[in-house]
This record gives sequence, structure tokens and C-alpha cells, in this order.
Amino acid sequence: MPRYLGAEQDIFSIFATAEWNTEGIKAYPSTIVPDNPGQEYIRISIVPSGQGLNYNSVSGLLLIDIFTARAQGPKRPMQVADILDTHFNVKISGNSQFMSSSLGKTSQDRDDPALCMTSYSIAFNYFGET
Repeated sequence: MPRYLGAEQDIFSIFATAEWNTEGIKAYPSTIVPDNPGQEYIRISIVPSGQGLNYNSVSGLLLIDIFTARAQGPKRPMQVADILDTHFNVKISGNSQFMSSSLGKTSQDRDDPALCMTSYSIAFNYFGET
């Protein structure tokens, strides 16, 4: 399988698992704008940054924008980040390895003032098919 497509499929497959679905947080790729996302959702971007260990591999950054209700304050984005960590932080899933995560500042969403947006990021390596 091609390395960029393989990395994307590997990462997005995590959001299709029963374990993720029990979290109750809707997940959308960055290219899809949900019509009515609700009070809480995440938006996923995969940014490849270069070749990994071999020709079939790629390294990069998984960027996740966390959208939560502003009325919930700063606690909820941190709870969502902790949930993301249970699925990604320093783990191997499929052919992908994830490193340590980081959390950015929380600010009011420019498109919906009732929501806050917080940036979560985590480096990854996709090892490809051997």
C-alpha cells in the first residue's frame, strides 16, 4: 500500500473502532465541515513531514482540533486530550507508532462563539507494509 494513503488509513481506522465510539466524541477529517456537529467534536489533520525509516514509511504530525462547549470552561478540552492520549500517546496501532502528545492554548472558535477550540498534536511514524 502507498505510504501516505497507508498512514491515513491506519490513523483513521482508530476512529472507527468500538473503543473510540464508546467515547461519544464525533471525529471528522479536516476536509469535512459538519453541518451540525453538536456541542463537542474533533477535527483531524494528518501532516506528513518526511520519509520514515525506509521507502515504505513516513513520519509526520497528527493535528487534532478539539471543539468543546465554551460554557464547560478549560477542564473539558483537557479531559478530551486525556481521552485522545489513551488511544494514541506512546502507542503502536496497526503499522503506526505514536510519540508524546502536546496541547495548545484554548480559544473561542471563530465560526461558532458557543464553542472553544484547543489544538492537540502528536508525532507519528508509519512503517508501511513490508
